[in-house]
Amino acid sequence: MTTVNLTPKHLLLALLVVLVWGLNFIAIYVGLKEFPPFLLCAVRFGLSAIPWIFILPKPKAPLKYIIGYGLFTFAMQFGFLFSAIHFGLSPGLASLVLQVQVFFSIGLAFLFFQDRPSLLKIFGSLISFVGIGIVAAHVSGGTTFIGLILTLLAAFSWATGNMFTKKVDANSPLSLVVWGNLIAFPFMVAVSLLVEGPVLIMSSLQNVSWITIVAIIYTVYISTHVGYGAWGFLVNSYPTSVIVPFTLLIPVVGFIGSALFLGEDLPLWKLWASLFIMGGLIFNLLEKQVLKLLKIIKIEKPDDFR
Repeated sequence: MTTVNLTPKHLLLALLVVLVWGLNFIAIYVGLKEFPPFLLCAVRFGLSAIPWIFILPKPKAPLKYIIGYGLFTFAMQFGFLFSAIHFGLSPGLASLVLQVQVFFSIGLAFLFFQDRPSLLKIFGSLISFVGIGIVAAHVSGGTTFIGLILTLLAAFSWATGNMFTKKVDANSPLSLVVWGNLIAFPFMVAVSLLVEGPVLIMSSLQNVSWITIVAIIYTVYISTHVGYGAWGFLVNSYPTSVIVPFTLLIPVVGFIGSALFLGEDLPLWKLWASLFIMGGLIFNLLEKQVLKLLKIIKIEKPDDFR
């Protein structure tokens, strides 16, 4: 089995995406203080698509793949995720639960693309999910069941969107993001009108504060354009099993950011969970070195055992 490692430049790019998306949970939490979830999604998608669709060409792919990408990666993922936080799931915990998409992504990639992960990558992912298990064992009563279910649905939507990403030959990763948001925008406007109603929509838009505007700017131009543009490039450049484990670091940023900016508690168990998550990722990244070490140990046995 061929082992693929990231270049140093692409490693830094992946870590930048982790930082951007980890802090995005704080921006979502702030935005939901004044906007209902589906309206916040619609505003995000609209600003992410317009006017950029008039500048960036449509990706070269059948329309069904672009529609699938837009609906799963944006409309469904963020519709579910924003609703989960709206129903009481904390930003830090939401950033963690969403990482179940790692298992979904690797499984779907194997099912549809025969993108088979190595045993070492599977082992590294299991190390990381010890950290997730630590968090699950400390879930408090403040976490609602519906919020947990919605976040799991968001995770599956993100994983499905990753499969469509690999099907689309975009001229640039950013063009795929922009056109994907264009697909999601009218869908989410319709959902917002049906579920939240025009009265709540108008009231939210008329009474928006500057801090909500800053949160929306972050989710649109930093999280969406920078984050998903870079992510699309990485997913198309490397096997899914190489890129997806990086998202396991997002909860670390989410926990620390929520503690610093929102006053969310950061007890010792969260730090232990973060160490396991990072340890699993490092194990994935050093797969090539681990294989070399095992080969050396096997070939060059000590004299006493010859």
